[in-house]
Amino acid sequence: MEMLSALDATFIYLESERSPMAIGAVYVMDAKDAPGDFSYQTWYSLVESRLKLSKVFRQRLVEVPLDLSFPYWIKDPGFCLDDHLPAVELPKPGGMSELMQLAAQTWGQVLDRERPLWDVTFVTGINSIPGISKGSFALITRVHHAAVDGKASTEMMTALLDMTSEPRNIEGEDTWEPEELPSTLGVITHSWLKAGQKAVELAGFVGKVAVGTAQLQGERWLKKIEPPPRLLSAPTTIFNQPIDSARTFWGRNFDFERIRAIRKAVPGVTINDVVLAICAGGLRRYLSDRGELPVKPLVAMAPISVRGEEEGTGNQVSAMLVSLATDIDNALDRLIHIRANTQRSKIHAGALPANQITEFLPSETLAAAARVYTRTRLGGRHRPFFNVTITNVPGPPVPLYVAGARIHSAFGMAPILDGLGLILVVLSYHGRISIGINSCEQIVPDPGNMAECIEHSLDELEHVISQAGPALDIAGQTKIEEVRREANDPLKAFHDASRALDEAIESLGD
Repeated sequence: MEMLSALDATFIYLESERSPMAIGAVYVMDAKDAPGDFSYQTWYSLVESRLKLSKVFRQRLVEVPLDLSFPYWIKDPGFCLDDHLPAVELPKPGGMSELMQLAAQTWGQVLDRERPLWDVTFVTGINSIPGISKGSFALITRVHHAAVDGKASTEMMTALLDMTSEPRNIEGEDTWEPEELPSTLGVITHSWLKAGQKAVELAGFVGKVAVGTAQLQGERWLKKIEPPPRLLSAPTTIFNQPIDSARTFWGRNFDFERIRAIRKAVPGVTINDVVLAICAGGLRRYLSDRGELPVKPLVAMAPISVRGEEEGTGNQVSAMLVSLATDIDNALDRLIHIRANTQRSKIHAGALPANQITEFLPSETLAAAARVYTRTRLGGRHRPFFNVTITNVPGPPVPLYVAGARIHSAFGMAPILDGLGLILVVLSYHGRISIGINSCEQIVPDPGNMAECIEHSLDELEHVISQAGPALDIAGQTKIEEVRREANDPLKAFHDASRALDEAIESLGD
């Protein structure tokens, strides 16, 4: 038996019929690269042979009565692979629209907690996606966020995928053995033993907080860096309202060399800055077209993996809040402001990971708070914590294969919540990045249109940079220095912090 961390348990407590807490992806395989005997049975046999490579495949959840502790993972005594590998034929004409709709419908369903919390849907009948051979295949994956974060999810799929068209041989005996379902008394007793251990760990945790706070204050004193956006300081947008259960999804590929060219052309920016700027420009255009663009800039939350090399599955994350500068009309100026914003946000994100912050809250308190927040739909009734989540999951620069069939494209999915009804999942794979747009019918009924807005944003940024020409290096560096001076103004930082606090208090009063 293995107890979930507090952060992982929160994903269990937050789940509702409107908000399934799974993450996943759509993998599109081109039939022209598939072996002649490639079929569902080929796929099934491959998964069966790889189960021993990840414990997630055969672990199921055990919840503790009255939430007296966080839930546990056990080795499922009733595991049946058939429950996790459904097969579906795509409705005609078998194009991108039908595939994205099927993915949205799949992700709108809650995983069965009586089984290991994952499945992979094998999709046939892909016949009209440009650039993809007729009769191609796809995989739609789901795994509960309590079991893995974005990075661990990629590692889990790596167990099933190969780096060459020749499937690798998996050596070694499968030593997995199921556990018996524990009794109520057993899980409660185990929980109280863990409580003693937590009490010992709390002293070390407090010490880390003190050291981390001192280091952070030292950095701020030395550099006088303006703090990043605060929780509850984001403007209200159409993305920040209660969600409905009808999920919407769309994925769009972008040539990675276009992103790299922008990074090389603008001094000091990173690939991540460019991606954030493209998303920011797309969101600005989408909201403007609907007459919904707020005066204040949108704020994005960007998860940051803090997983060490020796750490397994589960969630190991921190996060930073970044102003997306959507109040700025010029695409190049917006990129440069985003660069300054990410620099100062990263310093503040160097605090303790989110999973450690929640680790010492009583399980029943955390469960009650999460469920009250979800069931009362409180998330759509206060000022937003932030406006949108933009998560970046790095993938391999080389092609991946499934039982000899090459994966053409991959598009990522992550859950939405009341008040946080839009998440953009950025995946890099084989010379491209994809952006997966995850929302619901009430908030983004037209994710394909949002994808077009993001495409237009990339075109716009490229055009502005090309117009700048040779003067870009000097002008760009000058602009960066202007932004840094503005950010380092301690009086401005004080006024901004005071205003944000006033707005947060006003929001809580409402």
